[in-house]
Amino acid sequence: MLNKTTTTLAAAAMMLSGAAWAETFEVQMLNKGEAGTMVFEPAFVQIAPGDTVKFVATDKSHNAESIDGMIPEGAEGFKGKINEEIEVTLDTEGLYAVKCLPHYAMGMVMTIAVGEGVEMPEGYLEGRLPKNAKERFEEQLSNL
Repeated sequence: MLNKTTTTLAAAAMMLSGAAWAETFEVQMLNKGEAGTMVFEPAFVQIAPGDTVKFVATDKSHNAESIDGMIPEGAEGFKGKINEEIEVTLDTEGLYAVKCLPHYAMGMVMTIAVGEGVEMPEGYLEGRLPKNAKERFEEQLSNL
């Protein structure tokens, strides 16, 4: 027969087991990387719901923030400060477009796909995107 302590411990273990399986993915914010200048590396990550993305301020003058209208419906956006690391845990499945605000026009963007079988929503790249950012998004989205 289970007592109250055993039941409480079992419940706590079940709650923590989901967190134990979650992963953290590091993304570097760089002035120069393998794909060129002003880049996130990697520029595309596929993660599971509940995983965390840690944006590392490797080089100065960068931030990471979600792009309005380019995250899943119902998801909460995020905005990091310049020169600071930010960690975001993403629970809502879909695509998250991320930019470095100071270098957005230069194409410093990345894509996070949360969940299995994620597809690009219709009209995802329509609207006012800087030319360099749109080209990099098109390249990143080819990974889907």
